[in-house]
Amino acid sequence: MRALTKIVLLSICFAVLAFLWSGPRFEAETLRGARVLVTGASTGIGEQMAYHYARFGAQIVVTARREKVLQQVAEECLRLGAQKALYVAADMASESDPEKVVDFAVEKLGGLDYLVLNHIGPSPFSMWQGDVDHTRWLMKVNFFSYVQMAWTALASLEDSKGSLVVVSSLLGKLSSPFVAPYTSTKFALNGFFGALNHELAMKRSNVSISICTLGLIDTEAAMEKVKGVTNVPAYPASDAALNIIMTGATRQQELFYPWFTQVVALTKDWFPSITNYVIQNSYSYDQ
Repeated sequence: MRALTKIVLLSICFAVLAFLWSGPRFEAETLRGARVLVTGASTGIGEQMAYHYARFGAQIVVTARREKVLQQVAEECLRLGAQKALYVAADMASESDPEKVVDFAVEKLGGLDYLVLNHIGPSPFSMWQGDVDHTRWLMKVNFFSYVQMAWTALASLEDSKGSLVVVSSLLGKLSSPFVAPYTSTKFALNGFFGALNHELAMKRSNVSISICTLGLIDTEAAMEKVKGVTNVPAYPASDAALNIIMTGATRQQELFYPWFTQVVALTKDWFPSITNYVIQNSYSYDQ
């Protein structure tokens, strides 16, 4: 009975907060001509973000590993209305490529208004078998390259009163089975950029940081991994991409998409035993 009471009270609090604060209003016109760098843009959420920015008339640089696919994305961006669409292939596990990508975008666009960090490295969806080398490599791609690109872009974003948008995951708020290396990188992102956000605010910086917490999104890569393993609902990549863009454009500190991911993140502190039970029973596992 006590647990039910807490759930009801929590739901009421969310309803009141949603009513009192609906967030700043998004003005699409503010993105016309905006200089944007989107990483992980060859497929999935990154590709969809590039297309949305194009429809808003932005100037875009897209990056990922596959040059031919990036070329196609850039061409589609021009068709959709981008003022400029360029691409640069890069390996985010490299020591030098993350910095080179930012330098390329700043040079070609004359500065940056938005740095959207979205790329991830491939990781198995399975029980962890002690592969420390893979975990170390994934941290380079999913975390250290984000830090490197953010630092490289910071001066340009400061000049433009720009926005740094970090695409994270609900798995950076609570742990889940089969994704130990991946979830560790997302926890690292949330911690680092949460701290950096405080520091920029204390320095009265012009740069805003938006950390975007996503649930399961229906990208081809994600759906292939969870097929037959979980029935957790997946949400459209295009809608997730648009919400991320709106969050960055309105300089909000956080996005939870879909909305209930915020409730799930909070319940782990309110009802840890129940949350753990639900998580462990949301997946199929054959011994």
